[in-house]
Amino acid sequence: MNKSILAVALAACTIFTTGAACAQALPKVTIAMSGWTGFAPLSLAEKAGIFKKNGVDVTIKFIPQKDRHLAVASGDVQCAATTVETYVSWAAAGVPLVQVVQLDKSYGADGLAARAGINKISDLKGKNVGVDAPGTASYFGLAWILMKNGMTLKDVNLVTLSPQAAATAFVAGQNDAAMTYEPYLSTVRDNPASGKIIATTLDYPMVMDTFGCSPKFVKENAKLVQLMVNSYFEAVDMIKAQPDKSFEIMGSAVKQTGEQFKKSQAFLRWQDKASNQKFFAGELQAFMKDASQILLAAGVIKQVPDMAPLVDASFIK
Repeated sequence: MNKSILAVALAACTIFTTGAACAQALPKVTIAMSGWTGFAPLSLAEKAGIFKKNGVDVTIKFIPQKDRHLAVASGDVQCAATTVETYVSWAAAGVPLVQVVQLDKSYGADGLAARAGINKISDLKGKNVGVDAPGTASYFGLAWILMKNGMTLKDVNLVTLSPQAAATAFVAGQNDAAMTYEPYLSTVRDNPASGKIIATTLDYPMVMDTFGCSPKFVKENAKLVQLMVNSYFEAVDMIKAQPDKSFEIMGSAVKQTGEQFKKSQAFLRWQDKASNQKFFAGELQAFMKDASQILLAAGVIKQVPDMAPLVDASFIK
């Protein structure tokens, strides 16, 4: 979609008075993400009509993290939400995306669960750990935690499972440990007999998420990108103003009640504009640099890509 198409579409919305007519005229964008609690303001913006009110018709597709960049490369989706280090691995794989807004930071929402008797990270040596595939946040998080304790992924036996499956399997008695995130980590919290959480992002702050789009899309649709960023901030404001209603809406996207969602969101922080401006002023770039070395050591990437084009702070000013 180019600027002229966007201009015509937005002009049409000022002419029509009915919501249906306006929706038909709005430019369409598809976003790839998952049920991760941190992405939920995007679901809220979609389901509460914030995106459409601001002039963009967004469709959200839940796509596994390891496949999201492939969906962008194919043209099926234009934008995606994912962890910061994932943009580095995608760029190394030849599919760069431009990060335009930070969504959240994990404050205990990602964690490593282990059986009774496994009390510290070194106790995991030789154990079976359920974790998502290479190139995902869970895989990176496990690599980070092990590295900080003088270990590598080679010191454990990896059992490839999605975050939801890893938590479900662990509670069912499979594997010695599981790396997962909310809302699935609460499955372990709610079943203490299965084991305990021995590390989270409170101990190892390495999970932060951003929203990005393909370079071509950002270049050709800057106004449209701005509308989506504005809608994210508006969704965050809605959560503050109407928390119970927002939790119900966001919970419905992942088959949770509002109360269940309220519990899971307590372990992260959605980022407002001021937080974004601070993050894009240097913290983001520093984290990508550190993360690239972990990705290299873990064998996820073969070489560090040029990371400067992966950041555009112009949309959060």
